[in-house]
Amino acid sequence: MNRTVPILAITVLSLTSSALAWGEDGGGVVKGGATTTVAGGTGAPDFTPVITKLTFHWRDGQGRFECLALAPASAKAGNPGSGNFDTNVMYVTGAITGVQINGSVAVLTGSATVTGLGAGTDVPFTATAERGGPGTTFVLTISGLTFHETILEGQITF
Repeated sequence: MNRTVPILAITVLSLTSSALAWGEDGGGVVKGGATTTVAGGTGAPDFTPVITKLTFHWRDGQGRFECLALAPASAKAGNPGSGNFDTNVMYVTGAITGVQINGSVAVLTGSATVTGLGAGTDVPFTATAERGGPGTTFVLTISGLTFHETILEGQITF
């Protein structure tokens, strides 16, 4: 009986399982910082542009997530000053408790304190981050709201 095939199959299966669990056991680093624009989703104010400043890091099984959402309030669209993002409409700050890596996408999970839209404490969140810089996507789901964002400046690496 040829034992090479079963040994090879077990080795490949072990390596594949290890790669899928890499983010869950804290074996890697996931980090990012970016300015984004909210492209839409549930919870985004109608016809009001929103930009966010977000940052997160995960290493050795622990991490943090921060996201500040800003909208213009001092002037209506089309008027002078309407491009000033001067109102804090939402702030999310919390711990990342798990990360799952799937190719070029990292899914971060955790719980946060939220002020503004969706306010609450110990609110579970899921953030789906695409690896890369400007033009890549980031999706935050929290408090029953989903925000689809596009990175304008910054970088996400893992």
